[in-house]
Amino acid sequence: MEVKICGILDRRVARIAVEAGAGALGFVFADSPRRIEPEVAAGIAADIDPQVARVAVFRNPTAEEVLRVLDVFSADIVQAEPGPGLAAVMARGGRVLPVLHDGESASKLEDRLAGAPTPVLLEAAGIGGRGIRPDWDRAAELARRLPLVLAGGLTPGNVRDAIRHVGPLAVDVSSGVESSRGVKDPERIRAFLLAARAGRATGERTASRSGPIFERASR
Repeated sequence: MEVKICGILDRRVARIAVEAGAGALGFVFADSPRRIEPEVAAGIAADIDPQVARVAVFRNPTAEEVLRVLDVFSADIVQAEPGPGLAAVMARGGRVLPVLHDGESASKLEDRLAGAPTPVLLEAAGIGGRGIRPDWDRAAELARRLPLVLAGGLTPGNVRDAIRHVGPLAVDVSSGVESSRGVKDPERIRAFLLAARAGRATGERTASRSGPIFERASR
């Protein structure tokens, strides 16, 4: 079970997440208490295990916003809602992780991506980072159709059940491993990684039809 820890703000938390087994770290460039400057993110990313994917996280960005960050921060994957920002990354041959909000049509998202095969991140309706989970039954249906990253409302206490119920290929957590808004808790990070691995062992629908979601881009 692949795990992304999102909202990284400092080297210490990045190191703890990687040591605990995270396969990807998310750096937020949207309006958020977890927002980070590209130069700071680049410095943190330079110090972590080269096998760990660096994910640039946006919310409905313009092409200019995304490309300005990528000029400084070398992301392996760009995560955002489908739109001009993701289109600009795809035009350059970059990897994307489109965001689908619970209740939106997956077919509509596929149309906006012009049929490009890609994993999809599902989170609750509205904006991410609020600790609200999507409907797991709808998520399970989506996981049977697409390589799915499950996000929203996950915690060390429920991630194992979420994996068993939904069968995603990966899970993504931010607020669920924080002691206060924007402040990551090392013990919660470690507990989340342990629980996610336990969930994988018994998950009924965890798909194997896709390669690693958070594999680093070739350099």
